[in-house]
Amino acid sequence: MYDRIMVATDGSEVADAAVDAAVALAKRVDADLHAVHVLELGDLPPSAEEGEVEERRRRGEEAVAAVGERAEAAGLEPTTALLDGGDPVPVHRSLLDYADEHGVDCIVMGTQGHTGWERFVLGSVAERTLRESPVPVLTVHEDTPFGPAPAAGSTWEGYPGATLDRLLVPVDGSDGSAAAVDHAIDVANATGADLHLLHVVDVSVAATGNAGLVLKRLEEAGERVLGEAVAKAKDAGLSEDRVGTSIVRGAPYQSIVDYASDHEVDCIVMGTHGRTGLKRYLLGSVTERTVRLADRPVLSVGAPLDGE
Repeated sequence: MYDRIMVATDGSEVADAAVDAAVALAKRVDADLHAVHVLELGDLPPSAEEGEVEERRRRGEEAVAAVGERAEAAGLEPTTALLDGGDPVPVHRSLLDYADEHGVDCIVMGTQGHTGWERFVLGSVAERTLRESPVPVLTVHEDTPFGPAPAAGSTWEGYPGATLDRLLVPVDGSDGSAAAVDHAIDVANATGADLHLLHVVDVSVAATGNAGLVLKRLEEAGERVLGEAVAKAKDAGLSEDRVGTSIVRGAPYQSIVDYASDHEVDCIVMGTHGRTGLKRYLLGSVTERTVRLADRPVLSVGAPLDGE
């Protein structure tokens, strides 16, 4: 599954939620944990006093040290790092460079935890990381129900928030969706989770013309892609009772969020960009809107680029 998980922290409540998720996930899959803080100095004026720089450095050191203590309490041996970034290297690039250099295979980040569209600020570090990361990125809101990991030596039985019993995987037949299905199957095999495979028929496509016929054909196409995903899961060793399928009508992102809430799934696994090499994770995409609005973790997976 995962060998090395990296969590970015700045000591905020949003980051704390990501830390809880990262520590719990690392313990769950027996992965190494890297806690990093990017020391952003690019916004300081040239006249900034050395004391202000040192104060930021001190806060960064405290942030990663706090993560280290929480990880150790859960029985992990974390690696902590304070990175330079912000000028001329963007913060998200510092994170991705570190992940590449240390063989990180999953990044965990917090997103804004307010309401509605404010949750995932355009241009934010999380958004940019999500767009450009070659490895899966787990985003967590500060109000996500994901408690701290069990203490060292304790069991997972009955522990709320840290289990991955139910994974929701939206399926649409795209390269990104196929990558998400493959990754979700791997997670399910590693954790014992059940898969909820969901296809959303976008009703806006049938807004004109023979809506009934269009919707029928879209649902038939959805049944085909769901069938392909189920076959993949069974070939990978998942039993029939661990794989469920659903087709719903509506706006894709809202339908995904509603399904996740109604069925109390633990994590949504979604695809981002496709194989063309272009970043298909665009502003306003279904994945981005789901990350913004979902009240539970979203694991975003990029499809392999050409040549990979």
